[in-house]
Amino acid sequence: MDGEPVSAYPGESLAAALVAAGRRATRRTASGALRGPYCNMGVCFECVVTVDGTPGTRSCVVPVRAGMRVATGDA
Repeated sequence: MDGEPVSAYPGESLAAALVAAGRRATRRTASGALRGPYCNMGVCFECVVTVDGTPGTRSCVVPVRAGMRVATGDA
């Protein structure tokens, strides 16, 4: 995530892995407010990240896999 390796369990959602790694925010709004996983079932868009170059991916519905590249917008 953001260039740093993160451990995760097989079958775990990307959002769960983010939270377990201490990354509660995945992006910032235009006003600078932090956003992160909220509904954890793919209804809202608070947890969006870029996965392997695809922006706007809801991290709560994507299972983790080895070697995936994830970029958050919280920086």
